[in-house]
Amino acid sequence: MTGAYGLSLTACLRARWDSFAEDRRGATAVEFALIAAPFFFLIFGLLEICLIFIMSNVMEHAVSEASRSLRTGEAQGAGITQAQFREDICAELIELLDCDAGLHIDVRTAANFGATPGGVPLDADGEFDDSGFTFQPGAANEIVAVRVFYEWDLITPYISQPLANMSGNKHLLQTSAVFRNEPFGN
Repeated sequence: MTGAYGLSLTACLRARWDSFAEDRRGATAVEFALIAAPFFFLIFGLLEICLIFIMSNVMEHAVSEASRSLRTGEAQGAGITQAQFREDICAELIELLDCDAGLHIDVRTAANFGATPGGVPLDADGEFDDSGFTFQPGAANEIVAVRVFYEWDLITPYISQPLANMSGNKHLLQTSAVFRNEPFGN
């Protein structure tokens, strides 16, 4: 059997196949489709890690600034309560973190720097346990540990799963400030 130009069917099919194989107009779209999922996975994961890093630094700065009043004795002299100290921290967070939702504060004195509290207060189910938290800003020359925790909701539910260290797809941000109060009573 021969085609309109005297070519056999096999030769016609071969010519069409060669023409199709040499056509590169859709190659870029196909290549992008193959790498799009891993590319966006990496981009969103990187953005999530960057947000966690930025929020950790903002929180660290807020705790450092708010703790200054404890170190100098200003808070003790004015009778600042835990709620007022919380407001001081929230004012430094410049509304980047929701203070009402997941901010937990523990201020306590310690006998020495080695006895300051550590660890993460999570129970076996990954829930936050602040039952032992207190507000003890300390007297002159006492060692004070200020620990602040924030329950950060991860933005990308499946991509950021390795970052979740709490139940409910959350990451616990933590910052601490440990210092010896100045001799403000003398």
